[in-house]
Parts: sequence; structure tokens; C-alpha cells
Amino acid sequence: MNYLIVFLGAGLGGAGRHGVNVLAARLVGTAFPAGTLVINVLGCLLMGLIAGAFALRVNLPQEARLFLTTGILGGFTTFSAFSLDAALLWQRGEAGLAALYVGASVIFSLLAIAAGLALARIMLAGGAL
Repeated sequence: MNYLIVFLGAGLGGAGRHGVNVLAARLVGTAFPAGTLVINVLGCLLMGLIAGAFALRVNLPQEARLFLTTGILGGFTTFSAFSLDAALLWQRGEAGLAALYVGASVIFSLLAIAAGLALARIMLAGGAL
């Protein structure tokens, strides 16, 4: 049953990832992988928030954790796409953009995880969750 839960969540996450990529391409074009950057940062924020909620107080079943983190967020975020985008920028001779992309992805994703954990603490302390 756990595999089905992860499978369904990953499908939703993958569809969400595709939607963000399409929207980003329409809004800012395709010269810079903005969609993947937004996906990874947003995914890290949500991962931090969910992990913090589970760790601090929310008593949801393990199946909910699998569905949300391994399933939805696993299907939504993608390090392989990030790596491919960085390599393609590099191969196109855009070393500066590649470095900017890698640096921004790592820094903003780490900040987003920290923000998600902090938000979970604040929300749980105030009884919002």
C-alpha cells in the first residue's frame, strides 16, 4: 500500500513540476532555468515545513508523511533536472549563468529549508497547525 501512496503523490508532484516549468517559460523565457530554481526552492520550503510539523507535533500517520514528502515533493523537486540545467548552461558557454544558477539553487534551497522549519515551529507554537 505504501508504494501506491508514493506513486500517487509522485504523479501529483510531477504534474505540479510541469505546470511550474510551463508557467516560468511563459513568464521569463527559457534562457535561464527559472522553473527548476523555483521548484527546488519552493520544494525545500515545503519539505522544511512538513518535516518540522511532523517532528514537532503533528501526529499524522506514516502514510501521510510518505504521500507528502516522498510522493508529492519527491515528484515535484528534482535534483537531476537541476544538474542537467546547470550542465547545459555550462556547455552553451554560459559559465557565469551556470555558476549563478548553482549558487542560487543551493543557497536559496538551504534558506528555504530553514524557513520551513522555522515556520513550522512558529505555527505550532501558536497553535496554527
